[in-house]
Amino acid sequence: MVYRNICFSSTRCMSDLTGTMDTTTQTSDTASTDVSTNKTTNGVEKGCAAIKPQYLTSKEKFHEFVDSGLEGGKGKDSSEAESAAEEATGEPEEKRIKLDNGAQPEDDKYDKKKFRGQNKSRPHMKPQKYDDRRLCPSIIQERETKCFYGDKCKFFHNIAEYMASKPADLGERCYLYDTFGKCQYGVTCRFAKAHTGPDFKNLVNDDVFNTFKGRTLVRNNLSKDLQWQLRKRKVPFKGADAYLKTINKSKPQGGKDKESDAVEKDSADSSCCPAEAQNEHTEADSTVTAKDTEEGKSLQVAEKSVGALTDVDIVKLRPCERKQVDFRDKLYLAPLTTCGNLPFRRVCKRFGVDITCGEMAMCTNLLQGQTSEWALLKRHESEDLFGVQLEGSFPDTMTRCAELLNDNIDVDFVDINSGCPIDLVFKKGGGCGLMMRTNKFEQIVRGMNSVLDVPLTVKIRTGVQEKTNTAHKLIPELKKWGVSLITLHGRSREQRYTKLADWDYIDTCSKLASPIPLFGNGDILSWEDAMKARETGVSGIMVARGALIKPWIFTEIKERRHWDISSSERLDVLRDFTQFGMEHWGSDTQGLEKTRNFLLEWLSFMCRYIPVGLLERVPQKINERPPYYMGRDYLESLMASQNVEDWVKISEMLLGPVPKNFSFLPKHKANAYK
Repeated sequence: MVYRNICFSSTRCMSDLTGTMDTTTQTSDTASTDVSTNKTTNGVEKGCAAIKPQYLTSKEKFHEFVDSGLEGGKGKDSSEAESAAEEATGEPEEKRIKLDNGAQPEDDKYDKKKFRGQNKSRPHMKPQKYDDRRLCPSIIQERETKCFYGDKCKFFHNIAEYMASKPADLGERCYLYDTFGKCQYGVTCRFAKAHTGPDFKNLVNDDVFNTFKGRTLVRNNLSKDLQWQLRKRKVPFKGADAYLKTINKSKPQGGKDKESDAVEKDSADSSCCPAEAQNEHTEADSTVTAKDTEEGKSLQVAEKSVGALTDVDIVKLRPCERKQVDFRDKLYLAPLTTCGNLPFRRVCKRFGVDITCGEMAMCTNLLQGQTSEWALLKRHESEDLFGVQLEGSFPDTMTRCAELLNDNIDVDFVDINSGCPIDLVFKKGGGCGLMMRTNKFEQIVRGMNSVLDVPLTVKIRTGVQEKTNTAHKLIPELKKWGVSLITLHGRSREQRYTKLADWDYIDTCSKLASPIPLFGNGDILSWEDAMKARETGVSGIMVARGALIKPWIFTEIKERRHWDISSSERLDVLRDFTQFGMEHWGSDTQGLEKTRNFLLEWLSFMCRYIPVGLLERVPQKINERPPYYMGRDYLESLMASQNVEDWVKISEMLLGPVPKNFSFLPKHKANAYK
């Protein structure tokens, strides 16, 4: 079942709210500006993007036009679709706030609250559930030996029966086979006819395959041996343990400091799921106490090092001798949760981004050897300047995780996330919470610096409270602690995206950070925005939502021009993403549906883009919501839809029809306009 999107129902234009879309035929003379009523030209509410009148339309006409091009379109009324979506999410209607005088709050305030944040109870189907009969890996990989589990194996072993029940192939050419000379997914590939013989044997193009021998396209994989050691706690952390002993000596007797007690109390009060409790217990158990230190000393005496004594054993690297990275005057793609995956970063690299960073990874999950968390650290060979971002709230776990990554993966820098605003992270003292816990923050930065051979960077916000900026007080301390780069998002935690980023404050902080480079972040959607940001004292620019809305923003900034990209070119960008997704997640049913899921998440942002040729005033601003408009062709109109069904239609153009039991609702309600 496909659900109609409810994300933007609170962000309709005035024409939708007042039912006056017939004004789209008015001329600019009759639709004069009225400042007192907050209207702009063409009768459009203030906050809507200015689009040429000939392209504007009503919500009903827009959906009627888009649905007319869909095969088997249901033509369902929008109100019915929205109610079906709300019913499908399983989320009960939020209670209205009861006022003292018995009155109800204003509808607009209620709607603003209702359509903010995440769809926490959205339906979620794991990609492997779409494949009813999964073939055994021993058959797919054509191993000479039989399956290790024999008759107890839970997977299917009869190829003929599997092929009879397998969904039809999606095409006659396989991207993986054409690119690499071999498709590792064999008969399970949804393009298997392109590389399987009559006996279902997987074919290999030796000429193409040999060109990739010895090349490692994706690095930073978690080996089975390292995963076993992490799960059994067999990995030594000599550097981290040595640093933690110095912290323990400086602690006052009587246990933990007040900061830790307060944070742990908040964590206990806010815990509502087993995963949170597990993370809290892990961090609490790993905190170094005096007793642990004494035991560590006795173990250290018993352990004897083997081999010759080298300079590395007795001489520590000075900061100036570490790997140096020139961050200045570069374009930085922000670490984006969910959407900032490896295939998306590859798309942005094609458009000219200089610095890429993996999605935020929880340090406790990395130390436990979780495969899903380690997948966030993977690096493609095209990412020439790449870092990873860690989240944590305690110096022991963060320092050990830094040492673990320093010894086992290839990165150019490590970033500390001290800007994440979500409650799950903040209430445990991580993310923005670190900005309020300067003692712990200092211990984390100094500890990670002591075990890393690469630069350590920090991403912060202006502060926690909306009208109380604290970054200017923290930045001088970060300089003393030894960070190599500071990235400042021009918003507070409480503010979220309700107001524009404060670039004047970013300018002030950049002067305080000198000579350490400081990157600014917030509201960059055009090359004019980037040039205006560079007029401040920042050393570079980080782009986040702007890259999700239009990843070609990096080309626009470097070439200083507006790119009126066509709908077919945008579809080619999406096709590149799906091909990179099949390379990364797989070309079988499971991989295709995982690629589709991430594609749909991206489309929930990309639909906000308004083509340059349709704008009455260039450039588009990131806080301006798009009104309903007709594109210059059907595909352009389809890409402008804020309806989940239409996003699914776009995905079907690239990945074939969705499974029968398919369902999707975007992660974020994305109410950044109100």
